[in-house]
Amino acid sequence: MSVDRVIGGRYRLAEKIGHGGMGQVWGGYDERLDRPVAVKLLRTDHLLPAHAPGAGAGGTGHDREGDRLRRRFLRECRITAALDHPGLVTVFDAGEDAGELYLVMQRVPGVSLADLIAEEAPLPIERAAAVAAQLCAALAAVHAVPVVHRDLKPSNVMVRDDGRTVLLDLGIATALDTDATRLTLTGAPVGSPSYMAPEQALGAATDPRSDLYALGCLLHAMIAGEEPFRAPTALGVLRRHVDEAPVPLRDLRPDVPEPIERLVLDLLAKQADGRPADAQQVYARLLPFLPPAVSAPQPRYGPLPDPARPYRHPHQPQPRPVEAADPLPVPPAPRRAEPQPFLMAAVPSAAVAPPAATPAAPATPPPPATPPADLTAACAQLSDLVAAERHAEVLDLAARLLPRAQAELGDGAPLVRTVRTIYARVLLQERRYRQALPEYRLLVATAEGGPDGPQAREPRYRAAFCLEQLGHGPDALDEYRALLSAASDAEPERAFDLRERIGLLLAAGGGTEAAWQWLLQLLFDRERRDGPHHPAVRRLRQTLDTLQPHRTTNHSATPQDPRATPWPPSR
Repeated sequence: MSVDRVIGGRYRLAEKIGHGGMGQVWGGYDERLDRPVAVKLLRTDHLLPAHAPGAGAGGTGHDREGDRLRRRFLRECRITAALDHPGLVTVFDAGEDAGELYLVMQRVPGVSLADLIAEEAPLPIERAAAVAAQLCAALAAVHAVPVVHRDLKPSNVMVRDDGRTVLLDLGIATALDTDATRLTLTGAPVGSPSYMAPEQALGAATDPRSDLYALGCLLHAMIAGEEPFRAPTALGVLRRHVDEAPVPLRDLRPDVPEPIERLVLDLLAKQADGRPADAQQVYARLLPFLPPAVSAPQPRYGPLPDPARPYRHPHQPQPRPVEAADPLPVPPAPRRAEPQPFLMAAVPSAAVAPPAATPAAPATPPPPATPPADLTAACAQLSDLVAAERHAEVLDLAARLLPRAQAELGDGAPLVRTVRTIYARVLLQERRYRQALPEYRLLVATAEGGPDGPQAREPRYRAAFCLEQLGHGPDALDEYRALLSAASDAEPERAFDLRERIGLLLAAGGGTEAAWQWLLQLLFDRERRDGPHHPAVRRLRQTLDTLQPHRTTNHSATPQDPRATPWPPSR
């Protein structure tokens, strides 16, 4: 299958991120809304059993079964799309394309619970309980429909950076689990052997308590570091689920509290009647092991998410990244490049539109290493995506490409700077200023000639713009002033732009009089060069008219130099 395939006329497939007996999961992009999505594809001819009536005589019965499956699939997708819970993945769309059913879902950022278990198992009791409690909240919403998930396993659970746990892949097993489609092409029941309830393994009727059995398997895996039943083959695993009792957790890990061990054993009862009645009961038994809320602001995110964080810091704002308030980095004594012309950007409007997108000039002398062919091809693909304005794909590809290019070529290599410039520019266009800021700072730090050299001016300007948008007015003002001092007579448009931004920041900081005087002088200078009808001149007049009623004095018409004005300027 080509990665250029477009599903439903708008969902472009990019990379396969999973597959199973019922279909494939692809990472892709919604071309209409320019956002990442996950697309699950299911071939109806693979899901229908070979003994379907009429399958061998013209296919009429087979076609009827296929139509029934499509209708049921779409009906179940509508039901699951109506579920609204923060612990469930959002369903965006569903349909059929070229003989395949497809389901379009939110692509959840973070790490899968399978990866978290692989990295950290055995998990602390508090974290394992937090994951299970969040899943209980999601399952309670699902079971109320009523819908049974039937495939709860670590790879179907995502843990976001903020610790929130999200249940994936809802609705597929439900839609396909009918008498006609209970078996996949391989003849295996719908679900995963390591997390499958005995009644599900035997092909009997399932209910919400089947999902609670899978939750017990998950808790066991998080706390013990392994599934409750293991065997060389899938059939062997299923047989142990049906016939054998699980090993108590405290035999494997003595520090496990007795109530947690008892809960897991109850969840893993062979008969559904022996398990807790519903997810609410399981949640109540987990409550004593969840962390209490704290009043202190939550710390910054670590390399791996902490599922207990949502309980410890409920409804708190996200922690502020370090880079938003750090000073611009200064590299240690880089060698100086030949002078280069300063790249000018169009003047942003008074409504604070992003600066014009002009990439930084390539560094000279030549790069120290020749980029590998595949990196060069990836950069060409990046340029094509930029030209097509497929911004979500640009950001994903650039984020993957940068670490490898840095490792192979070094931070200052022209190809690395080009990729970083594209990445930062698109982040800026998407108004993701907090992410764009460190990228522009790295471009400043690795510029030939240092942070005061010509190559650093453009990224310094854009870093200052990011600071301005993030509310760091004093830092932005200092940068604009420094750039204005360094601007040459050959850069009148950039100088005008910097002067306007300085005046607007002075006004925003409460220095109305200083801002009015400063912008009045700018108006005189622009009108002298561009005439009274230039858009920038009209914009300046409008800004001055807005400031006029708020001035504290009207007796002076001599513009003041704001470089002598503190922040905020005194009235």
